[in-house]
Formats: sequence, structure tokens, C-alpha cells
Amino acid sequence: MKRKLTLEEGLSILKEGISKAMMILDGYPTSSLFTCEEYMKLYDCVYHMCVQHPPYEYCAELYEIFKKALEESITSKIMPVLKDKTQSFLIYEVWNMWTKYKVLAKFLGGFFLYLDRHFTEDRKTASLSELSTCCFRDLVFSELYPKILEAAISLINQDREDNSVCRDLLKNVSTLFIEMGSGKMHYYENFETRIIASTANYYNNLFPQWLLQHSPIDIFMKAQMCLNQEKERASQFLHQTSVEKLLQVVHEQLLGQTALDQAALYGKQKPECGDCSIQYQEVLSGCAGLNLGEGSSRV
Repeated sequence: MKRKLTLEEGLSILKEGISKAMMILDGYPTSSLFTCEEYMKLYDCVYHMCVQHPPYEYCAELYEIFKKALEESITSKIMPVLKDKTQSFLIYEVWNMWTKYKVLAKFLGGFFLYLDRHFTEDRKTASLSELSTCCFRDLVFSELYPKILEAAISLINQDREDNSVCRDLLKNVSTLFIEMGSGKMHYYENFETRIIASTANYYNNLFPQWLLQHSPIDIFMKAQMCLNQEKERASQFLHQTSVEKLLQVVHEQLLGQTALDQAALYGKQKPECGDCSIQYQEVLSGCAGLNLGEGSSRV
């Protein structure tokens, strides 16, 4: 019969494995850190500490050890990397560390796998996977969320100006917001709301500049080009329903009543330019069949 493990003895074995596993966050591949025998030794340690009879049954303590290992990995390795990062550098590093953290959490979860089979379900507590996401969300994402959101909006506006942004960064942000929601879409939906508001503001400021510099037909052509560009960009990192909402906003700002109202106001402020609203309305009317559906389908 196997000798009973005390909590201190088990923790001594696990500490070494946890320390090595944290090297995943430094970029080490899992295959270089443990042999199969070493991995099984750690799994067996947790298993035996779970199935021993009281007072040597340590499921609750092991659950806390797993949680503290995740928290330590975040405070000692992840947050120092993210400190003072901004804009695209922040988004890149958050996604990079989240990707590595998921590997670490899955690897550590292998050591503690018996907890999911014997403890978390019985106690109606978070699974190891759910706990891993919760730790990252509470200690990393929640603190950096406003900065990540602002960085994403800034990158979208930058891409509108010079088409220089790596779209994968925006796709990663969108995916991160979904994964942090753990089945709920509130982070992504807030992201969508901010994008739409920012888009409306961007084109609301841009359209008067066009009125100063371009003819109505040129404005119409530029509006069509913007619709195409917005659809091409947004389709790479937003859900289709979000893309449709975004295109509705762009259409309204450049080809809808908001655009006509801006043109009318410009015509009143610049009488020498004539009634811009009427001129632009004539251009829109002359392009029979134009609507949001057709405009977006041409992309």
C-alpha cells in the first residue's frame, strides 16, 4: 500500500513542476520542459492527494494551489511584460501573453486533472479551465480593458487614414473580447458599440471637409469607396451582424439624411456655393438603384 502524502510533501513535489511549467510564459515549448515520466509523477501526486482518506484528502487545498499558481504566473511574468505598453504594442503583447497563458493553464490543468473529475463538479465550483480564464480576466484583462479598447479604436482610425495596420491585431482583439466573456458577449458588444460611435464621429467630421474640397459627384464616388473599404476592413475582425450595423452608419453619414443635412448647412454658411443639399440630392437621385444593400454588395 502506498504511503500517504502529507500536504507539505505533496506541495514540495508540485512546486518544482509548477516552476518549470511557468517557463512556458518565457517561450519554452512544453516538450522541452517535462518527460512523460516527470509529467505522470506530478499527475500521480495530485491523484493520490485527492483519493487519500481524511485527514489526508487535500482536494480543496490543491484547488487553491492551482489557483495561486495561475495568479503567481500573472503577477510575476505577465503583468511586468504588459507594463507601460500602449497602442499596437499593448494589443500584440496582451494577445501573445494570453496565448501562452492558455497553454500554461492547460498544461497545469493536466497535473490537477483529477480535481475536475472529483472535486469541482461535486462542489459546484468553477472548472480548472473556467478558473484559468477568470484569473486572467480579473488580474489582467479587467485592469487593461479601457486601454485595450482605446488602442483598438485608435488602430481602426489609423487604418482608415493610411491602411497600415495589421488586421490580425484587430481580429485578435475581437477574439479576446469574446473569450473573456466566457460565453457572454458583453465585452464584444461594448467593442461593437464603441466602433460604431467612433465611425459615426469620424465620417461626421470628414464629410464637411469633402464639401469644401470636392464636387457632389466626387463626394458620391468617395462615399462609395469608403463603404467598400469599411466592409473589407470590418469583415476581417467583426461578426457579420456588426459589419452590417457599421455599414448602415457609414451610409447614413455619407449618403443618407445626415449627409444631406450637413450639405444644407454648408450651403447656408457658404451662399456663394449654392444649395449643396440640392446638388448632392440630385447626384444621389441620378444614381438610381443606390441603397445600402447594393452599396455593400459591391465590395
